[in-house]
Amino acid sequence: LWEITGVAEKALMAVSSFVVVVGMLGMLTALLTSLNERRREMAILRSIGARPLHVFILIIGEAMGITLLGILLGVVMLYGLLVVAKPVVLSMFGFYLAIGGISAYEALLMGVIFLAGTLIGIVPGWRIYRYSLADGMTVRI
Repeated sequence: LWEITGVAEKALMAVSSFVVVVGMLGMLTALLTSLNERRREMAILRSIGARPLHVFILIIGEAMGITLLGILLGVVMLYGLLVVAKPVVLSMFGFYLAIGGISAYEALLMGVIFLAGTLIGIVPGWRIYRYSLADGMTVRI
């Protein structure tokens, strides 16, 4: 029985990995597409004294915030769903769902996801870092 569930667990881990990769690519796409609309905003920040590094750090911070919010929302939804599903699973299948804290392995996975989200933020951050002040101040039609 445990061999079968081990195979299923590995398959679910692979699916979860693909979900995380697709989510990271979606975040990268959203950040990159928002750069064009925010070009003027970044130029204004640069004109009032923000250095390119400050704007780069701002974009990295945004990516970190989005990633952290996603992790926290995922954990809250997981435990909420477990609390709701626990009595249903027990009554229908006779299977007791033990709800425990976050294990060290799960914390490691969340740390890796957070690091990946931070690294994803480097791409749009570097792009905005290279923009000159004149790029954002010119009117584009």
